Amino acid sequence: MSRNEENVRLTVGDAELTVDPGHGCRVSSLRIGGVELLRQGERYGCFPMVPWCGRTANGRFRNGDALHELPLNSPPHAIHGTGRDTSWHPAYTAADLAEGRASFYYDLAEPWPYEGRVTQTFELTGDGLALGLSVETYGDSFPAQAGWHPWFHRNLGGQDVRLSFDPAWQEERGADHLPTGKRVDPLPGPWDDCFGMPDGVDVTLTWPEQLELTVKSRSTWVVVYDEQDEAVCVEPQSGPPNGLNTAPRLVTPIDPLELTATWSWVRL
Repeated sequence: MSRNEENVRLTVGDAELTVDPGHGCRVSSLRIGGVELLRQGERYGCFPMVPWCGRTANGRFRNGDALHELPLNSPPHAIHGTGRDTSWHPAYTAADLAEGRASFYYDLAEPWPYEGRVTQTFELTGDGLALGLSVETYGDSFPAQAGWHPWFHRNLGGQDVRLSFDPAWQEERGADHLPTGKRVDPLPGPWDDCFGMPDGVDVTLTWPEQLELTVKSRSTWVVVYDEQDEAVCVEPQSGPPNGLNTAPRLVTPIDPLELTATWSWVRL
């Protein structure tokens, strides 16, 4: 893994965002009023999931008649894409940084079987962060997904975070951790589960007497993971786990995949 690019810091008001382009272009830190919101460590922060999200069954997917095999980095499945393991390149100006914006890209390559480009954008304000991901092809059409995997601290020094959201359904999870294809009424946590929100992802995390943060996206899909003591994850994504097989969204020369999300916060 190349670590050629320096960390990039954006500061607006009392919000400070740090992006590590050489380590998967992940948000390695988000501090609000000096308080770190994200779990620290090389696997954590908030990383992009691209060109697929969650698990792809047995590392295999089809594009028409072509069968492709991906490395099984979470045996027996392939998980979370290649973007988090790639060094990204800067695509911003000094003026962008001064205004709280930055963008980065990388070109798709092996083990992904198709050529294309992924771009990620960040725009920080005093009370929010806008995230963007796009996937475009250099030639052949192919199925792809995009999303984000933030690791929010469960506790910021007070009470544990509380999650609030109202999904229309929950994807039933099989013993292999993949959706079975059956939609069920939302069940109580703990979760490592995908939920459907057809009016758009809208999940609020509240650290009582400290901070309220709302994750929104026009996407229908969100994975919520809260099985660890240290952190909770709220992951807006463009399709469900194993979606390369069950709900393929084709990237074509005239129709790139584009996904946006916002995190907005209020000090309590």
